[in-house]
Amino acid sequence: MKIGVAKEYWPGEVRTALVPANAKKLIGLGFSIVMEKKAGSAAGFSDADYSEVGVELADARADVVGQAEVLLAVRQPAQDEISSLRKGAVCISFLDPFNEKGLIEAMAAQQVTAISMEMIPRSTRAQKMDALSSQANLAGYVTVVQAAFHCPKIMPMMMTPAGTIAPARVFVIGAGVAGLQAIATAKRLGARVEAFDTRPVVAEQVQSLGGKFVEIDLGDTGQTEQGYAKELTPAQLELQRQGQKQVISQSDVVITTAQLFGRRAPQIVSQDMVESMRPGSVIVDMAVESGGNVEGSKLNEVVDVNGVKIVGQGNLPGEVARNASEMYSNNLFNLLQEFWNDEDKTLALDPEDDIVSQCVITRDGAIVNDTIKNVYSGA
Repeated sequence: MKIGVAKEYWPGEVRTALVPANAKKLIGLGFSIVMEKKAGSAAGFSDADYSEVGVELADARADVVGQAEVLLAVRQPAQDEISSLRKGAVCISFLDPFNEKGLIEAMAAQQVTAISMEMIPRSTRAQKMDALSSQANLAGYVTVVQAAFHCPKIMPMMMTPAGTIAPARVFVIGAGVAGLQAIATAKRLGARVEAFDTRPVVAEQVQSLGGKFVEIDLGDTGQTEQGYAKELTPAQLELQRQGQKQVISQSDVVITTAQLFGRRAPQIVSQDMVESMRPGSVIVDMAVESGGNVEGSKLNEVVDVNGVKIVGQGNLPGEVARNASEMYSNNLFNLLQEFWNDEDKTLALDPEDDIVSQCVITRDGAIVNDTIKNVYSGA
């Protein structure tokens, strides 16, 4: 089978779906690979790096898309190029299937087997393929680096002949993969770290990283089977806001990571909370791409509110594109290796397999994923 990897066309996307080390492994399994020239250069991988491991280089994106039996990408393909895909081709990328109905229907019409990396289940077996987690891990790290850059205070306590500097106070809202990495990174830099999550079950994880878990009684909350936070009621959101306001007003840095799978991110930091912070404080809104957690945050902008900076950087993993590409490429390699049939050199995507049934969205001319079908039908 021939794998195709084109240069990412999405504005500002600097990651690549395949790094040379994994290209070499895939060729060893029996795949052939064609890759658009300079597809990996923004992430630090040269065309020569790929040529050395046996990758064929193509001059144009269309040359890759048209001949690929398996198309690997970070971002979803453009809807107008779906008709250029081979019938029966397998397309693997982030697809945002909850919000991209037109794209998904076009892929079904073209008889493409579409695999959404967002839909990889959070199970022990699928952990090595979980791209949402691998990218969120790096995003959590980047949020702290950005906060440290914009904050006029240093993170650690420092005792000098000129006086003692108190550690920065960092408040992380959301203790999922990204939040936990933010906690760990801020703690390594010497900050005093507090964190809150609607799932009390994560309190122990926060504490194990050296953070203090902020207790706010919201009543019945919990998490989904996939480990995501459940959506709060309006009353619970108000309780959360009031409980967080005091902590936010005393913080030098606030990092928000609250996102709802397939839905708009909840707004949990209101304008009055921002205004309660001291000038020089920093808020990093990690959820800005999906609507934002912070009132007034803007995608790819730093907004100043009375001296408080709200950082709304999108594509946070792209800030560390080399490592993000390596991790994402590992996820894709593990997925392909898991379902590679070495005897007949094909991908054996058994519809009854627990991973396949959740991440395959379209197949044989139809939308086959039950979750997505229910969303589209309004069920």
